[in-house]
Amino acid sequence: MPNECFSGFTAPGFEAVKEAFAENFKRRGELGAACCIYYHGEKVVDLWGGIRNKATGEPWEEDTMVLVFSTTKGMAGLAIALANSRGLLDYEEPVCKYWPEFSKNGKEQVTVRQLLSHQAGLFALNATVDRHVVLNLDRLAAVLAEQEPVWKPGTHQAYHAFSLGFYESELLRRVDPLNRSLGQFFQEEIATPLGLDFYIRLPDSIPNSRLAKIQKFNSFLALFSVKPASLLLASMNPHSYTYRAMFVNPGPWLPIDDERVYTRNLEVPSGGGVGTARAMAQAYSVFATGGHELGLRKETLDALMAPAVPPTNGFYDEVVKKEWALSLGFLKPCPTYPYGTASAFGSSGAGGSFGFADPQTGVGYAYVCNRMGAKQGGDPREMALRKAFYKAIGRSVFCGAPLT
Repeated sequence: MPNECFSGFTAPGFEAVKEAFAENFKRRGELGAACCIYYHGEKVVDLWGGIRNKATGEPWEEDTMVLVFSTTKGMAGLAIALANSRGLLDYEEPVCKYWPEFSKNGKEQVTVRQLLSHQAGLFALNATVDRHVVLNLDRLAAVLAEQEPVWKPGTHQAYHAFSLGFYESELLRRVDPLNRSLGQFFQEEIATPLGLDFYIRLPDSIPNSRLAKIQKFNSFLALFSVKPASLLLASMNPHSYTYRAMFVNPGPWLPIDDERVYTRNLEVPSGGGVGTARAMAQAYSVFATGGHELGLRKETLDALMAPAVPPTNGFYDEVVKKEWALSLGFLKPCPTYPYGTASAFGSSGAGGSFGFADPQTGVGYAYVCNRMGAKQGGDPREMALRKAFYKAIGRSVFCGAPLT
């Protein structure tokens, strides 16, 4: 793909990122994508290009937005962090202090930290959670409160692929003086003040012409990229923790709408965020440089930067079948998902998107795409961009801290 098929800029010294972006189209099968990076509060990379809709050939424009799946978790985590900073909730307190009904069925000792760190044993929901339930927040709250943990909370880690965001939103509704959902809180307290094109509840006012259409990966080919083998087997077993957490109830395609590209006015805070790379990079940049624009307290930022606290049985994840470090709603750098420095916190999404803050180096980073890659973690397109950037600032792309 020739350079004129994408637009944007790179500041002097970061030309290698533009070269990597071009290579993604030439050699790595990119369809449409964007990458934005802030460094010490200054935007140094802002690139976009390719095709936003394969069927029509319409181009990816400067303001094109796309579904980012679980990369949404990072934006949700920022909203919860802001609530913590404002004294609305304490990470170390039991969830039921703020949401009394949550204490049902053995959850009375679950702390906010454990819930946000995927240690509550609530990774799958027994009652049906479809579009109608998600639209009715009171009904959804009742389902969440009734759920019984699969094991004693705090003993194991299991990726709460979709349930986490629903729990986060109800917790926020309980502590927010205005009783706002997570999507509303994010929009009014983070997105609007910072001027971000990112929505955890996409409104009707966004025209289809601004939205990139997701091209799903080839399911057959994807099977060959699933590692370890235990994850492949679990992904095909409808009774497994993996299948129940990631593929059903509500499953990954709830945010997709055949007529409107994406579902409108529906909140899936763990996997339904729609926006630009520029918006996510700017949000992470604000946190990476102290969060002063939002009045973020240092104590909250320190908590996000701190190493993840493991459950009693360690970081092995019973859903994704590997060790990785999850903390306070974010993915932390670790040997199985190395990025940034030990201070970094962010989230990746199915298909290849990724965003994070790295306060130690002052970096706010985001990459989004519409052709889903099949690799589970560390998409080659994203990694090429990140590697080029970190090399430009004289740092290794594979930093982070060992799991303990």
